[in-house]
Amino acid sequence: MALVVVTTSPRVAPGLLTGRAWTALRSDRVLTGSAGHPVLPYLADEGIHVEVVTPDPVALAAEGRTGTVVWLAAQDGDENLMRAVGHAAVAMEDPPVIEVIPGSYDLPGARLLDLVQVMDRLRRECPWDRKQTHESLVPYLVEEAYEVLETIDQGDFTALREELGDLLLQVMFHSRLAQERGQEGGFDIDDVATGIVEKLVRRHPHVFAGTAVSGAGEVSDNWETIKAAERAAKGETDSVLSGVPMGQPALSLAAQMLRRAGRAGVPASLAGDLPDTVGARLFELVRLAQDEGLDPEAELRAVTREYRRRIEEWESES
Repeated sequence: MALVVVTTSPRVAPGLLTGRAWTALRSDRVLTGSAGHPVLPYLADEGIHVEVVTPDPVALAAEGRTGTVVWLAAQDGDENLMRAVGHAAVAMEDPPVIEVIPGSYDLPGARLLDLVQVMDRLRRECPWDRKQTHESLVPYLVEEAYEVLETIDQGDFTALREELGDLLLQVMFHSRLAQERGQEGGFDIDDVATGIVEKLVRRHPHVFAGTAVSGAGEVSDNWETIKAAERAAKGETDSVLSGVPMGQPALSLAAQMLRRAGRAGVPASLAGDLPDTVGARLFELVRLAQDEGLDPEAELRAVTREYRRRIEEWESES
């Protein structure tokens, strides 16, 4: 005597069920409260009859006392109903055994499918989202990236979760816009994911191809070698500065250029006779930080945070 609850995920193709779920669903009696459950046609193809009934927690608990009955839960899990069934069963003198069998379940990353669906709907039905372009979204992309950085600086990992979601939305939004271009240079979020997966596999031969490395330094060297080969395959000019985005903040730009120059063996003298300007002195400070193994951006941000703390303290005392 038992009530067996079979749950399914809306993010998994409805005909894909676990072996235990199929075995349970071939039981003598299967009930559901969802007339439109997407699994029903697949069960019908297998000759499995499912009765659609009005959910009644007391009656359902009682059914489990007289024999084995299977409840095919709605795709939200019928959480409220199951909670009520549990309360009803506890109140019985001879309560049924209640067993939950996952018919299908989410793999890591499955909720990204929900984001795809939400983005598609926003693009169709929201006037603001419909009018956006790649260009109009640029300020939001930059803003969200800086907000992620701020939460990391503050060590606020609760806020980091939210800000990473906002940044992920930007990736999804731009991918959705690109998808609408169709054959004219269009791509979708799956293409974006495929591209980064292929790149990571290609640039990590020590993980995916059995290449032996002595340590992180050799990993970095291999990475640059592979990147150079990729540029050559595209017919791009191989340069120390290839891939350095000139639009990034100047402090980060100087640090990246100095790192690239150092790895490529660019003579240090090229930076030695710059005009004596504030910019040149800032550039020299970046070089000194690099020589000491420090991130100049992080160092300046740390000092700026301390200055902010002092200002806030001064304001509170005024």
